[in-house]
Amino acid sequence: MSEKGRVLVVDDESNITDLVAMALRYEGFDVAIAASGRAALEAARATPPHLIVLDVMMPDLDGFEVAKQLSLGGHRVPILFLTARDTTEDKVRGLTIGGDDYVTKPFSLEELVARVYAILRRVGLGAKEDTRIEFADLLMDLDTQEVWRNDRLIELTATEFRLLRYLMLNPRRVLTRAQILDHVWDYDFGGDARVLETYVSYLRKKIDFVEPHLIHTVRGTGYSLRLPPDAR
Repeated sequence: MSEKGRVLVVDDESNITDLVAMALRYEGFDVAIAASGRAALEAARATPPHLIVLDVMMPDLDGFEVAKQLSLGGHRVPILFLTARDTTEDKVRGLTIGGDDYVTKPFSLEELVARVYAILRRVGLGAKEDTRIEFADLLMDLDTQEVWRNDRLIELTATEFRLLRYLMLNPRRVLTRAQILDHVWDYDFGGDARVLETYVSYLRKKIDFVEPHLIHTVRGTGYSLRLPPDAR
């Protein structure tokens, strides 16, 4: 099992479970998936997870009922509710019956992952997220939201920071445009991919002001954070 722990992702929409599971696996978690409330109960009882990302609106048992049955059965597990409902009454109900946090659709994967880490830290489970990421002479501090290159502090917008963080968490990997859009922007982002190209351009101007350049375009595929061959 991963040092960061096991997360059970429950939603009857496969596109959501696939994206959330992919994001959490990139972070180093073991991830299991369930597509219904009853399947979630079976999975949680068979192999108790450290946390459940639980959709509220499902066709058989809704998320509130799943949380209630787990609690009655003595299975106390942190729950991050995931739902399209955004009324105060629903949020209060979810948190009252044992939920630890509440994310409303549409959501950004970056926010969801951050909330997972926050819950695990709050309840004392799982490994603490590293607060610093380094690649070559590039340094990112996740706590202070600061970035340095060549000992120079780089000012980034929130979106630029999320984009760079995703690249730094996957150094030397070729990331497709679709993967980056899914992780950095909302999971259901349906806009023009030129938005990504624009932000990569912004980021290059701020990060690659010295040699060697670190952000590379992989023609026809996407982007990669890596050293050029002559700098390795």
